[in-house]
Amino acid sequence: MLVSDFDYDLPEHLIAQEPVERRDRSRLLIVDRARGKFEDSVFADLPRYLKPGDLLVLNNTRVFPARLIGRRLRRTSRGEMVPGGRVEVFLVSRIEPLVWETLVKPGRALLPGARVEFARGKLTAEVIEWREGGRRVVRFEAAGDFDDIINRIGRTPLPPYIKRDEEDRLDAERYQTVFASKRGAVAAPTAGLHFTQELLGRLRSRGVETTEITLHVGYGTFQPVRVERVEDHRVESEAYSIGEEAAASINRAMKDGRRVIAVGTTTTRALESEATQGSRREEEQRSTGDVTSQCTVSAAPLLHRSSAQIRPISATTGLFIYPGFEFNVVTGLITNFHLPRSSLLILVSAMAGRELILRAYRHAIKNEYRFYSYGDAMLIL
Repeated sequence: MLVSDFDYDLPEHLIAQEPVERRDRSRLLIVDRARGKFEDSVFADLPRYLKPGDLLVLNNTRVFPARLIGRRLRRTSRGEMVPGGRVEVFLVSRIEPLVWETLVKPGRALLPGARVEFARGKLTAEVIEWREGGRRVVRFEAAGDFDDIINRIGRTPLPPYIKRDEEDRLDAERYQTVFASKRGAVAAPTAGLHFTQELLGRLRSRGVETTEITLHVGYGTFQPVRVERVEDHRVESEAYSIGEEAAASINRAMKDGRRVIAVGTTTTRALESEATQGSRREEEQRSTGDVTSQCTVSAAPLLHRSSAQIRPISATTGLFIYPGFEFNVVTGLITNFHLPRSSLLILVSAMAGRELILRAYRHAIKNEYRFYSYGDAMLIL
């Protein structure tokens, strides 16, 4: 399977640079898998398309301000350290409490041993290691609690396709879901950005259940697929957590044969990762043979596997979902419109079929939907 099979042309003006004025006024494209039909709607009308007993699973990760702007420290002829040129450090993943893997600009100038100052010395950093892909390992020294300082001086880590000189103050609020509570993501689970508390209340009044899990979205979500064959791609691992209450709600819905609708590809990966591992554990107890299963996407509604179970767990996942994957838990999906040739577009195609999804994207482009993180949404049923 070729990555080029998941390509499409997108006019640049359809890449959303700002959020809509009100979260739930974004547009919503309904994709009916069984009929292969589309319907244009708005996100505020989501309750019309769901039914009592449906379970919406939300990702409650919270984006932290991972972009740090500082000055490189240079030594004068007198041996004094003084601030010099501007430096940006993007926090990618924590290795130790004060040691992080980062991306830095300008990267070539910051050799191991280079030092950077932030907020007039409240925070300093030293580059201690170079890694592949432009990554740098940095050790920080903080005059106080590190996370508190980051919360005060850090900036919202907007995706690279949002072209602005500086972040808008609104981003700190709008690049965050209204149910975000677990700090740890460097990117928002964008399908959740369309919900308001009022809309969640209307869904619950209609009998739609909601539950929350956590997957901390990593920088890998922005990385392009650089291989030719889909099967050769690897996604970066991300941490996820499913609590006891969420696991019980999901298992009840599956046992009852009710729809489990994931809000976002991140939620999908977390649920399917645990279900896949659970199924594999059961298989390994019965057999030492190959436990990997694949199927083609059909137009019939997705059904839960009878053996699938979700456990309360905290783990990491590198699961890459592509066409041929057998879904264990998720039977519906709310998602934004994704980049061409991306792992996220490939995941969505695994659920609804490549041809149907690319046809839906052509419909969205023709009708000028807004794309990517601050863009519009799609409901796949």
